[in-house]
Amino acid sequence: MPVETVEAEDVRAGEFAGSAVKRREDPHLLTGEARYTDDVQYPRMAHLALLGSQYGHAEIGAIDTSAAEDADGVLAVYTHDDLLESGIEGTMPAADPENGVAVERPLLARERVRYQGQPVAAVVAEGRYDAFRALDLIEVEYDRLEAAPELEDALAEGAPRLHDAAEGNVCFESATGDEAATEEAFSDADHTVALTVANNRVIPTAMEPRAAVAQYRKSEDALIVELSSQNPHSVQDRLSSVLDVPEHRVTVRVPDVGGGFGAKLQPYSGHLLSAWCAMALERPVKWQARRTDDFQSMVHARHQETEIEAALSAEGDILGLRGHIDADLGGYATGGGVGIPRGTAAMLCGQYDVPAGHVSVRGVFTNTAPISAYRGAGRPEAAYVIERLASACARELEIDPAEFRRRNFIPSEEFPVETALGRSYDSGDYEKTLDRALEIVGYDGFRQRQEAAREEGKYLGIGFSSYVEVCGGSSGDMEGGLVRMNPEGGVVVGTGTQDTGQGHATSFAQVVADELGVDYDAVEVIEGDTDRVPEGGGTAGSRSLPMGGGALREAAGRLVEKGRTIAAHQLEASEADIEFDDGEFRVRGVPDRTVTIEAVAEAAYSPGDLPEGVDAGMEETAFFTPEGSTAPFGTHVAIVEVDPDTGELGFERYVAVDDVGTQINPKLVEGQIKGGVAQGIGQAVYEEGRYDENANLATGSLQDYAMPKSWQLPEVEWESTETPSPNNPLGAKGVGEAGTIAAMPAVVNAAIDALSPFGVDDLDAPLSEETLWRAARG
Repeated sequence: MPVETVEAEDVRAGEFAGSAVKRREDPHLLTGEARYTDDVQYPRMAHLALLGSQYGHAEIGAIDTSAAEDADGVLAVYTHDDLLESGIEGTMPAADPENGVAVERPLLARERVRYQGQPVAAVVAEGRYDAFRALDLIEVEYDRLEAAPELEDALAEGAPRLHDAAEGNVCFESATGDEAATEEAFSDADHTVALTVANNRVIPTAMEPRAAVAQYRKSEDALIVELSSQNPHSVQDRLSSVLDVPEHRVTVRVPDVGGGFGAKLQPYSGHLLSAWCAMALERPVKWQARRTDDFQSMVHARHQETEIEAALSAEGDILGLRGHIDADLGGYATGGGVGIPRGTAAMLCGQYDVPAGHVSVRGVFTNTAPISAYRGAGRPEAAYVIERLASACARELEIDPAEFRRRNFIPSEEFPVETALGRSYDSGDYEKTLDRALEIVGYDGFRQRQEAAREEGKYLGIGFSSYVEVCGGSSGDMEGGLVRMNPEGGVVVGTGTQDTGQGHATSFAQVVADELGVDYDAVEVIEGDTDRVPEGGGTAGSRSLPMGGGALREAAGRLVEKGRTIAAHQLEASEADIEFDDGEFRVRGVPDRTVTIEAVAEAAYSPGDLPEGVDAGMEETAFFTPEGSTAPFGTHVAIVEVDPDTGELGFERYVAVDDVGTQINPKLVEGQIKGGVAQGIGQAVYEEGRYDENANLATGSLQDYAMPKSWQLPEVEWESTETPSPNNPLGAKGVGEAGTIAAMPAVVNAAIDALSPFGVDDLDAPLSEETLWRAARG
């Protein structure tokens, strides 16, 4: 059943955490008061537009910009040589692949383009459309080269080499696990099951395309950049290093963000060049990408091809896993592109107790847009592979797929555990979520109903996804949190995370209100301004609540301790005798001797009321590092009907039971799960980025790239269990990506089950009508 929201005034002080308080962000967003980057306007603001390569692989000859320079409204036209002449290197820092090839990525291409849409030249004009018109006047001499848009093209003998340093177009190779132990497990196996699984390319398609507005104040030597981003401090660092401006003179501010999903983690050429142009022209400069620009030159995601094999005992116990992943990196390696396939390899044990495993990874350059993070960043890819394999194993051994999973789950008493592929899971109770999902869906009677439906020509299928992910920060991660209580009792909190729709202003206020015992409405949350909030890691990897919430709770706790010292002075008692609860300090054993935290805050700004040695003010900053990551988990079950005559797939039911640890706001959790499921279904059924043999993007618009519509999505029946994480003070686990991770394997497994009477035992996404129609015909 959907979670019912409550009004904040109906929640007792100290009990906000765990309450489904209404999102405080919604009125701002729904009434038209939201302010996105393209809404930002300044006097004398100019507009930047980028010319993208029309080819996927070509040498660049001369670039003639003269006609564009003479066009109406044009202020300047720039190429890579202009950047070099200005004294900057003209590149973005290279991703470090370890034991591999590091390749610099130019802001504007100089000698060669390696994917269609790669920025080649920049125009700055008085008006947006002046800049767009001028792009058409730039003449670029291209010498087209043979292209390698697919992994098999790039790895083929005699393939065109994309980067001189990358022999065979291989950027890096790595492996995880114990190869010798794994080979021994396979030699002892009674059965082996092998599967080749493709994760299809997806193109992140947030409602708001990329954008930036940059100002340069010469008198202060200060650069101010407002942009749609998930990680303002990372952008600040990149601007500083690329443009050679001291970091303390760079301010990054993030207005409202219309979706990020990982694609807005890193700054792009347009972000960095808008800042460079603002400095060069000494006037504000706006860059607003068009939808086609986003399709061609924003990062893509997911594309991996995996060979996976399980060693099994006669009873159906998993003895070992081995596999190999070829990961598409696109034309240039990004930090996410390098790290994601390694993360996929490490997550391939899933929820299962695997004694031995070994997986190798190869990162490959292709003539496509660079690959990087997209909601889940390696964990959806892994869940799709291992959950497809789990169902294949059950079919091979003729074991019920739910029973096969239960038989191989990591027992709840074994947590925390480290898997054979090197991932640590903090806590879990996997049977509980599976059992509840089976109960909700009525699994005991489903097979009989399925058989009866087949006799009537209806082909129902049920698919399982018992997923786990690792997210929410790590022992090497850090997040800042600031809590300030003003003299009148208002509370301002700041964190280095960044809301892109998750509801941070609601959940963070709940955490701090409970810790301080103040009213929820008294807490204001600030993000997205590097001048006002502590250093932080932004929003990615479902880290905001475990990390940002942990930092804010720690800062609030320090504030209470300072308040305890001041309260002891006011109450003329020993600090050791001061108790704090529900916003009041009281003397232990003397119930009528109390002072509120608001009164203590007022005293904190009156030096005459402070004890000796205590500084004025009520403000604390904490930098939180967790003891380890979090491992949310759950089971999703999809029931679909496939029409073999048309290939049409329809949803009968979708049940999700998730465990994300302690829930600060169950309504926000429900929303995150359901939104994630929609994106997972998008990849499973509709979405696929495709290039033709010349590396031209064939799905470069919303006319060609299918995304699910609201009426094509099922009603998600959601429930949850709670297994707190021991690795952060809230007990919370990440939730932002869980639904996406779970959905794809559940849907594809269901489609395979539906078409099993036709001999279908293998399908890959997207499940287009043609794909399913052909599968039903062998």
